[in-house]
Amino acid sequence: MPVEGRRRPAWAEVDLAALTHNAATLAELVAPAQLCAVVKADGYGHGARTVVRSLLAGGATTIGVALVDEGIELRADGVTAPILLLAEAQPIALRDAIAARLTLTVGSIRAAHELVAAGGSAAPPVHVKLDTGMHRQGVVPGALPATLAVLAEGGVAVGGIWTHFPVADGGTDEARAFTLGQLSTFEAAVDAVRGRLPAGVVRHAANTAGALWFPAAHLDLVRAGLGLYGCYPHPAMADVLAEAGLPALRPVLSVKARVVAVRDLPGGARPSYGRRRALERDARVATVPVGYADGYPRAMLEGGAEVLIRGRRRPLAGVVTMDQLLVECDDDVEVGDEVVLLGRQGDAEVSAEEWARALGTISWEVLCGIKPRIPKLAVE
Repeated sequence: MPVEGRRRPAWAEVDLAALTHNAATLAELVAPAQLCAVVKADGYGHGARTVVRSLLAGGATTIGVALVDEGIELRADGVTAPILLLAEAQPIALRDAIAARLTLTVGSIRAAHELVAAGGSAAPPVHVKLDTGMHRQGVVPGALPATLAVLAEGGVAVGGIWTHFPVADGGTDEARAFTLGQLSTFEAAVDAVRGRLPAGVVRHAANTAGALWFPAAHLDLVRAGLGLYGCYPHPAMADVLAEAGLPALRPVLSVKARVVAVRDLPGGARPSYGRRRALERDARVATVPVGYADGYPRAMLEGGAEVLIRGRRRPLAGVVTMDQLLVECDDDVEVGDEVVLLGRQGDAEVSAEEWARALGTISWEVLCGIKPRIPKLAVE
């Protein structure tokens, strides 16, 4: 989809130095395990092609994607590092995935048979996914021996075995116990088939949250996603890096615009669709050319969202529209002023976590929700 917004004053900035810093920090934390940098969903909304080389420069040895097309795009862009497909490829895509030298995930006996039929013996060694409690995809532990047998009989090599944690970021005793139980189940299942696995098989279980709160889950490889982009799955996780003598993660994405119009309105005026909110006092209302079609949701108004102009927080003045939003200001704001919707301006900051609180969601969704209409510019 082509970017639609290059000729309007609204853009996003992707801080490449922050990406490299975050990858290096997490790589040091999990060493001697290696780091898989997850760039699915177009690099968590940052642009996969934009971020991948900075992540590799920071110490990632493997790239993680969700879709075959995501992996093929990176190969076409010259990425030669191993690319791990984190979901099963559908039969129609298997031959293309093999041709692109993607590391395939097998999460069922059915998928094992399909891969053999598609010529999987020519594929890079596959990774077998175990379902230890996510219940989304993966081989149940009891079916692991049969799955490995199908792959072996079809000449498909196995290079890794993995699982996924759904509540590693939970922050409760129950969530911690569940995650540790998953790890125990995973290790027992691997031990039970150790004789069928090649020497040096790569075991992996931890996402960013697992990497920060569960050192025992580092194993041979850690699949980091959110942390690479400068967000913590749980606020308390920042303490882990500090206690390890490592620097804090740095936010990577900023969303900015410029004021395109101002008008002075009396107290009691009700700007925007629905006339939902009356101005409590006389105010200068600034028009900013970003709306819900760009990934700044209508729900931001009720969530109490604010933006930064001239280093100060300013509240929304009405419902976010498709292409624009209105901001309540003092009379010091003028056309052309920079507006920071996400990121830092002076000493003030609006974070992805703040957006998430306003929207009743998670920072993952916030980052992935910035639409292609907002051009993403790489900055050093």
